[in-house]
Amino acid sequence: MGEIKIPELAESITEGTVAQWLKKTGEYVEKGDYIVELETDKVNVEIISEESGILQELKANEGDTVQVGEIIAIVSEGGANTKQAETPPKAPVQEAPVVTEAPPAKEEPSPIKPEAKGYPIASPSARKLAREKGIDLSQVLSNDPLGRLRAHDVIEHDKRKEQPAPSAPKEKGNKQPQAAEANPGKPTERVRMTRRRQTIASRLVEVQQNTAMLTTFNEVDMSNIMKLRNKRKDQFHKENDVKLGFMSFFTKAVVACLKKAPLLNAEIQGDEIVLKKFYDIGIAVSTDDGLVVPVLRDADRKNFAEIESDIMTFADKARNNKLSLSDLQGGTFTITNGGVFGSLLSTPILNGPQVGILGMHKIQMRPVAIDNEKMENRPMMYLALSYDHRIIDGKEAVTFLARVKALLEDPESLLFEA
Repeated sequence: MGEIKIPELAESITEGTVAQWLKKTGEYVEKGDYIVELETDKVNVEIISEESGILQELKANEGDTVQVGEIIAIVSEGGANTKQAETPPKAPVQEAPVVTEAPPAKEEPSPIKPEAKGYPIASPSARKLAREKGIDLSQVLSNDPLGRLRAHDVIEHDKRKEQPAPSAPKEKGNKQPQAAEANPGKPTERVRMTRRRQTIASRLVEVQQNTAMLTTFNEVDMSNIMKLRNKRKDQFHKENDVKLGFMSFFTKAVVACLKKAPLLNAEIQGDEIVLKKFYDIGIAVSTDDGLVVPVLRDADRKNFAEIESDIMTFADKARNNKLSLSDLQGGTFTITNGGVFGSLLSTPILNGPQVGILGMHKIQMRPVAIDNEKMENRPMMYLALSYDHRIIDGKEAVTFLARVKALLEDPESLLFEA
């Protein structure tokens, strides 16, 4: 007998939730086959079988919380691949008479149903979406030539499923409407929080309770960055095959300022301050399940093109639910951009155990006093720096943000600073 255990996932992750079994009891599994999808605090991971044989017993149900090292399934040693065993050897058959019926008309290629037997081949994002909407993946049609299911296949299936229900209120997946106790006549629905959303909620509350968080604000004139970007963006894209965005300017400015304000690149451990001599900058990325913060390693050693390329890769991975645990671990300081959603001003919450986070916001044309007599409309952005007042004084925080502002308003100086 072979035991399937939850492997070591990451230093900070000790448990997960069984999101979906990819194999069923009685199925044959090969060593290396994915058998279960596990939802952790940060990302969904697929656990493989270390044994070949028949899956005899599942020791955890979907929705159960399991610990690292816990046995979740039993696989019998040996056995035969049921897909091969079920296929009888071809016996010689007599030639069939010539078919008299007209051959079927050639049809346009149509969606196919992947794998009539066993679990469909589906991307993690497709499985996650199907689970949230209560959709049986075996009923979903694929437009992929190999029958693989993608998230858009699940979305299209859900749209078709919802169309023929004009009179009844629509229910999406396992979101079961329940009558509110106080207003029994009012429609409501209860939706179970994902593990990631629960973790985000608990950590945000923990940060608020366990830190002395303050926020200081400033504003930056984006005129020079926008002029430089417009002047160089075509050449930059041609030479580096990546677009020149704003985030590389902000990352460079933050790293330069962290070198002069080391406490903002630190961490509190007990009664000690750990000053980090490296610059792994977290870049907050929004997903359907909430905010994730992949880490740009050694940002001080990267040029503009490398920073933009890494950020583009993170965004693509986040959209396709492909971020790994290693992408999200660590980080010494975080940058978050609420401006992409139109936020004009906000107070970012620390990404513990970090002690500093910079919030970017929407670029907005505003009248600015150039001197005592002259006003101009300029593209302005509010900046917000949240910091842990336990080790960072107001003077240091304000000075840090003023330095960031100065570097961004003179972007060519970044070539000499970082």
